[in-house]
Amino acid sequence: MMQHSPVMIVLLPLTASLLCMLFSKLKRKLGAYIVIASIVAAFVNAVITLQRVMGSPDRVIHYAMGNWTPPIGIEFVLDPLNALLAVLVTFVAMVVSFYGLPFVKDEDWLHVGGYYTLFGLLTVGMSGMIITGDVFNLYVYLEVMSLSGYGLIALGGRQSNLAAFRYLLIGTIGASLYLLGVGYMYAMTGTLNMADMGRLAANYLNSPLFAMAVGCFVIGFGIKMALFPLHGWQPDAYTYAHPAAAGLIAGCMSKVPSYAMIRFLYYVFRVDNPVVTAVLNAIGVLGIAGMLLGSVMALAQRDFRRMLAYSSVAQIGYIAIGMAMGNMYGFVGSVLHIVNHAFMKCALFLVIGGVVHRFGEVNLFRLGGMHKKMPISSIAMTLAALSMVGLPPTAGFFSKWYLMLGAFNAQQYIYIFVLVVSSLLNAIYFFRIIEQMFVQQEASLTEVHPVTTRLGLPISMVIPIAVMGLGVLVLGFYSSDVVRIIMSGLPEVFVR
Repeated sequence: MMQHSPVMIVLLPLTASLLCMLFSKLKRKLGAYIVIASIVAAFVNAVITLQRVMGSPDRVIHYAMGNWTPPIGIEFVLDPLNALLAVLVTFVAMVVSFYGLPFVKDEDWLHVGGYYTLFGLLTVGMSGMIITGDVFNLYVYLEVMSLSGYGLIALGGRQSNLAAFRYLLIGTIGASLYLLGVGYMYAMTGTLNMADMGRLAANYLNSPLFAMAVGCFVIGFGIKMALFPLHGWQPDAYTYAHPAAAGLIAGCMSKVPSYAMIRFLYYVFRVDNPVVTAVLNAIGVLGIAGMLLGSVMALAQRDFRRMLAYSSVAQIGYIAIGMAMGNMYGFVGSVLHIVNHAFMKCALFLVIGGVVHRFGEVNLFRLGGMHKKMPISSIAMTLAALSMVGLPPTAGFFSKWYLMLGAFNAQQYIYIFVLVVSSLLNAIYFFRIIEQMFVQQEASLTEVHPVTTRLGLPISMVIPIAVMGLGVLVLGFYSSDVVRIIMSGLPEVFVR
């Protein structure tokens, strides 16, 4: 059965999600438990797949769907990079799936089944985008991810409906541009297989059609990853998303398109041609603008969730400039920041989700004395905040370190300057939250969902918060192992 581990990453949660409503009708929470179990199993298969990839001679596993070999059939292609990200997405989804149980405790079977159906499908869409080796199949998973994401955002309440609708409109433009780029590439190469497309595209590098295709891919993925100035949908979407799912949405949903852009630019289109070089330079400029303006906008917010949303605009800028550097250190820093930021931002949204669940409060100036009421959450928030600033030994320090090495190696010192300025701005708005939680006078808050334990939240929420908070430290201490995995799957332009 181990040879089928790649397909099980998506097949198990897909099957559970399709059956969730039926089992929820039979017993209110049964469908939820089945989806959670399927995501746990998907994570196990992702770990098995990563071990198989790292143990294989060429560090690549090909899995042909239905034994139809490409270019006719669709295949999953696992290398160290996307196998690592498959483990990341399924792990975060597994942790957040347990976290959501208290939020649906008092809901009827329709709401419980609907929430976990969408949650499972979001996991399927992100996992499929990561591991597929077919450009049109990636579009299918992109739509699964997007549609389920729209639904989870809309479940957040009355204000979330408009946020979900805005995301739907803008996201549809992004998906359409991606599909248009696929059409251009198919017209030139006659294949949808990524490996074949990359090989045949070498004959069309000077074609205007190739430039159009690259532009469509970059803008389409730029919208989905909320790259400045294509981020207009993101602040409201993150702010008003269902609080139980916000950790997965903010932690992973923009990182998967970021990886997809890296995959196309570095593995399919290659970076050693004038079109991609020009695009990378443009991405670098947009990344700088996003880092600065996102950080400044985060400073101006009073809503904790909205502050984190604008902070994500800045963090996507970190990934963008690493991508734009075009060298090995920048590449490693970009991918490492995808992994680290998923943990950091998920932990922060889990903490604020816990505050919303217990007190119904989102004003970051009304968190005084929170360390007494929610001690585990306060510690996790502090660890994640220090990592966002980039202080060692937290995970965020190491991805920023590689980004600075990449900028120094490329003699692009403007990136180092912007990284320092953005980190200082991060310190300002995260340290004021730490001050509110640990120093300021205790705020008088009314409990929406009173708890009797000293942990401050139900155990099914405390454990995920603690896991993601500690994960920031673990990733810091073991960053060399993560980098080793990334380095073993570098694109050819860095290893030849």
